[in-house]
Amino acid sequence: MKLEMRTVKNIAAAAMTLAVVFGFASLKPVTASAAQAEAPVSASIEDENSYISYQDEIYQKDFLRLVNKERAKAGLNPYMLEVANIREQCSWIHKDIPEATAKAIVLGRAAIAKVLLNTPLIAGESPVTKRALVIGGGIAGIQTALDIAEAGYPVDIVEKEPTIGGKMTQIDKTFPTLDCSSCILTPKMVECAQNDKITIYSYSEVEAVTGFVGNFSVKIRRKARFVDEDKCTGCGACTEKCPVKNIPDAYNLGLSNRHAAYIPFAQAIPNVAVLDSTRCIKLTKGKCGLCSTVCSAGAIDYEQKETFVEEKYGAIVAATGYNPINIDGYDEFAYSQSKDVVTSLEFERILKADGPTEGHLQRLSDGKQPKTLVFVQCVGSRESGSQHGCGKEYCSKICCMYTAKHAMLCREKYPDTDVYVFYIDVRTPGKNYDEFYRRAVEQYGVHYIKGMVGKVAPQPDGTLDVQASDLISNEQLHIKADMVVLAAAIEADKSARPLATMLTASMDTNDFFTEAHAKLRPVESPTAGVFLSGVCQGPKDIPETVAQAGAAASKVIGLLAKDKLSCNPCVSHSDPMKCNGCSSCANVCPYGAITYEEKDFSRRQDGSMIRRVAVVNEAVCQGCGACTVACPSGAMDLKGFATGQIMAEVDAICK
Repeated sequence: MKLEMRTVKNIAAAAMTLAVVFGFASLKPVTASAAQAEAPVSASIEDENSYISYQDEIYQKDFLRLVNKERAKAGLNPYMLEVANIREQCSWIHKDIPEATAKAIVLGRAAIAKVLLNTPLIAGESPVTKRALVIGGGIAGIQTALDIAEAGYPVDIVEKEPTIGGKMTQIDKTFPTLDCSSCILTPKMVECAQNDKITIYSYSEVEAVTGFVGNFSVKIRRKARFVDEDKCTGCGACTEKCPVKNIPDAYNLGLSNRHAAYIPFAQAIPNVAVLDSTRCIKLTKGKCGLCSTVCSAGAIDYEQKETFVEEKYGAIVAATGYNPINIDGYDEFAYSQSKDVVTSLEFERILKADGPTEGHLQRLSDGKQPKTLVFVQCVGSRESGSQHGCGKEYCSKICCMYTAKHAMLCREKYPDTDVYVFYIDVRTPGKNYDEFYRRAVEQYGVHYIKGMVGKVAPQPDGTLDVQASDLISNEQLHIKADMVVLAAAIEADKSARPLATMLTASMDTNDFFTEAHAKLRPVESPTAGVFLSGVCQGPKDIPETVAQAGAAASKVIGLLAKDKLSCNPCVSHSDPMKCNGCSSCANVCPYGAITYEEKDFSRRQDGSMIRRVAVVNEAVCQGCGACTVACPSGAMDLKGFATGQIMAEVDAICK
């Protein structure tokens, strides 16, 4: 085989570097000095002491940094380097030195066999669109957008609801400080609306995503409000005069009603009315039109249609949030049988001043103030093999703390109220969280009982018979309660799964987005350019959500600060002469990097021949190699890890 001199030098330098790796592993039979003495091109690395000065205690990353430095000095392409990792695979796991040495020799032989077939690879470059997209307008999305905008980059927020704010707008107080939730969130919502760098697409959804890191193309569907956002002043005249007023209010979780023309709540951003197209008389029957008559700004537009917006983005942040699980299947708690059995989020709406009871603690059945409250923890959480069909195996993480908050608020406002909390474990992992829980027990006199509620039975007098077990005293309890509050598990928002499909992002079995690395890359998805913020990645409270939002924003800023991105050269490529256009590779590609084109294989003697062949977008490909396995014709191969190189390693090991 005839090789160019440059290639020979590269191979020699790589082989010598490989020998140095043997020395780094501290296996006495093979030392750096011995390998260096036998190296064919000793002149390619000038400073021999730079290697042998390294001992066992140095970190691998420092060693590899030095190797790359000397590699650059020798003019070696980085992909002409092969490292036999005998440190972790031999010296650290084997006590028998001769056995480890023999294994190291085999690994070295395999690395040398592969490096002989290596070819120089050049990383490509792609431009970066300096604009970010945040999908979800809760506290996670808001904080992420504000941090990105503060760095000077334009950012768009897409929120499916008519207003931003998310679940935090429905909460009364936040633990452990018992601060007013609206007092914290509302200024941030206003800041988002007033920031020149932030564009809010409310009442909108992401329809399609194409492209790759630095160059995403996103199609946004803007649903029809039937109200002109530019003209509407948020005066509320249309909502007051609307004759349709028996629609369950989603903001109050159906505990009260709203009009067909409505503004979600007083501090909504944007403060623009919405017409419910399914209940508005004008839109369904062509009658009424009263809202248009009373609107002095002329903002009502019954002919408005949904529109589509297409934008380019360099980075995308998923912040789709969560929802409480549906607990209708938990018949033992009588949730569907009694109005006085509510979920924790419904209880939040009862306690909040803009809620259905204007902040007064009262039973929904008769409006009376409850004297005995029972809180049930872990409803739907930590269930393995649940028969209810909606239980979750994971801990929802926030339930223990907000239950303690609810108990304290009840005891503070209504000292004559008896409060019982049934729990499996009390988990208080955050700063000042355990102290907060102890305050509920010691200062406010909340009765914490270790045990689960077996049944809640409505009684003829309107009370609720709570049947439970006290595992500490080993007693069966019957508590006559006026109100029962269920701490329902939380789950990922239903929009997360279809969004992950569009983003080619990974998800776990619970429909939470999967991070690239649990410890080292907790806010990045495996798909380059897609980042995670908030509960879309897993259950977490508000402080942790805000912290992750800031981390995601910093990653986005770091990406957008670059003019060009270097692409990984170890990507798949297709041999058009072997490809039969079967689509097997495209079907298994998790990143959508493979497309097809019609290629002309015309020959003078054979005439025109058009075939469908695969084309790999190297900027999108992450080098996973799935296509190479799926290809039946052997047309797909992975640069740097070609089939021939892998087989050469196998042959060397088997000798």
